[in-house]
Amino acid sequence: MSTEQFSLKGRTALVTGSSTGLGKRMAIALGQAGARVAMNYFNNEERAAKAFAAFEATGAEGAMIRANVTDEADVNRLVAEAGEQLGPVDIVILNATPAQPQKSIEEYDWEFYQSMLDFFIKSPYLVTRAVLPHMKKQRWGRIINIGSEVVHLGITPFTAYVSAKGGQNGFNRSLAHELAPWNITVNMVAPGWIPVERHENDPQELKDGYFASIPMQRWGKPEDLAGTIVYLASEASSFVTGQNIHVNGGLTVH
Repeated sequence: MSTEQFSLKGRTALVTGSSTGLGKRMAIALGQAGARVAMNYFNNEERAAKAFAAFEATGAEGAMIRANVTDEADVNRLVAEAGEQLGPVDIVILNATPAQPQKSIEEYDWEFYQSMLDFFIKSPYLVTRAVLPHMKKQRWGRIINIGSEVVHLGITPFTAYVSAKGGQNGFNRSLAHELAPWNITVNMVAPGWIPVERHENDPQELKDGYFASIPMQRWGKPEDLAGTIVYLASEASSFVTGQNIHVNGGLTVH
C-alpha cells in the first residue's frame, strides 16, 4: 500500500469546535496530512487565535472561522466562507460540544436535554446538509462524527449526553447507507476519556477509577486520535463506512 493513500493534499477539511482540546489536535493532524483546514470556534476569540497560531506553526494552510454550529444561517455561512477561503469542503469532522455536567435525571431539565440534542443531532444534520451538494457533485466525501464510549458503557448519571450521543450514532449509521452510492463515507470515532483542558478540574477519584479500567494502562493523548482521523479522511478508508471506531486503549473490549 502506498503512503499516498493517506495523503489529504488537495482536500479541504472542516473541523467544528476546533479551538481547543481534541478538536484542535484533529485539525492539526489533517493539516499535517496535507489538507487545507477550516477550524471553527464560537465563544473564546483569544483561545481560538492561540489555537490557530499553533496550527499555522506546523506549516499547514487553513482558516479560523467563528460560527454557532447549532444555528442554520451560521452553519451555511461557515461552509460558504470555508469554501471561499480554502476551497469547497471535502471532509467534515463533526466535533463541536458544550459543557457536559453529570447529574441525576431529576436534576436535568428539558432545556439542557435540548442543548445536547442541538449539538449532537441538529448540528451534524445542519453541517452535513450544507456540505453535501459539493460532495455529491464530485462523488467523493468524508463525514466523520465524533462520538463517545459512554453510549456503549451506559455511563451514569449522564442521561442527557448519553442519549444525544446515542442519537448521533444512529444518524451516523443511517447516513452511511444513504450516502454510500455517492462514494461518500460516514464514520464515527469514539474517543475515551482523554484528559484535555476541560477535564482539568475533574475529581481525582473519578480519574483514578477510569484509569484502572484501561487495559493499556495509560491515559490517552489527543495525538492518539490523529492516525484514526487521517485514515478515515483519506483514500485508504474508501471501503469503510458506517463504523464506530473506539479509541480508548481497549476499555470497551469487555
